[in-house]
Amino acid sequence: MATRRPTRRTPATVLAATTASLLLSACGDQTAAGQGSAGSGAGAGAGAGAAKSDAPLFAKLPADIRAAGVIKVGTDATYAPMEFVENGRIVGVDPDVAAALGKHLGVRFEFTSGTFDSLITSLNSGRQDIVMSSMNDTMARQQGLDDKGQKTGNGVDFVDYFVAGTVVYVQKGNPQQIRSIADLCGKKTAVQRGTIFEEAAKNRSKECEASGKPAIAIESFPTDAEAQTRVKAGGAVAGVNDYPVAAYLALKADGGNAFEVVGNQIEAGPFGIAVAKDNPELRDALKAALAACIADGSYQKALDKWGAGTGAVASANVNTGS
Repeated sequence: MATRRPTRRTPATVLAATTASLLLSACGDQTAAGQGSAGSGAGAGAGAGAAKSDAPLFAKLPADIRAAGVIKVGTDATYAPMEFVENGRIVGVDPDVAAALGKHLGVRFEFTSGTFDSLITSLNSGRQDIVMSSMNDTMARQQGLDDKGQKTGNGVDFVDYFVAGTVVYVQKGNPQQIRSIADLCGKKTAVQRGTIFEEAAKNRSKECEASGKPAIAIESFPTDAEAQTRVKAGGAVAGVNDYPVAAYLALKADGGNAFEVVGNQIEAGPFGIAVAKDNPELRDALKAALAACIADGSYQKALDKWGAGTGAVASANVNTGS
């Protein structure tokens, strides 16, 4: 698998290193005018401290979440159009999908932004109930393994809600004539640390060396915004990213004049909502809510709004990554 996906509605530098929280209403468009400001918001049929709701799937949630009326979500909100900060609010595909889920569950989704490579730690420590951050569902993450195959935790379960692959993006005009990831041998390439597309670059680098070519000079950054800035400034020849994020970046950054996408998607795989292994009740409630959103059309609507409709899944499933 190779991906963790964002795409930017504004130039990457504007969104770098942003940390924010947002309480998402249990129903409605989270980026529409009139939504609650950061740190506020009331869901239909549920609120902080609420112990009951008329929502059809409320009873499926764990008792502590029913009592709180909130699902705490860890995310890295620097990944437009999937999740990013605009006017002090976390917006994008994932918040809008969460809002649709919340309508069926009767609770709010409270997003808090942090660095991507710390999100599973925050989940396993109990600071967050779930992670929803364009995170690829992989067997390694399910089993709690690091990139060397060493056990680092209990692993997580994924409710898979999106499919995307990895792609290469370059400066507008493609000055180095990069046509695909195969052309990156010996070249500086920027990625976000801890992502599946960092892993894809490392795998391709090994292939370069195996064929007698120089390794890819991979530069890993804490945020995707920093990686994008490196490419934009010419410090790296290319960046590797999830397709929806790279496509959105090429469309929006500097009015479409900063980047372009080259080559085809590779290693397409599922994004999942990560849930702790010891919380199957929450996992199954989210799966049921996703199935309901697919059935009523609110899921597809949330994706289409951000130009991400081609990544839609046809059904709700758990742990389909490899």
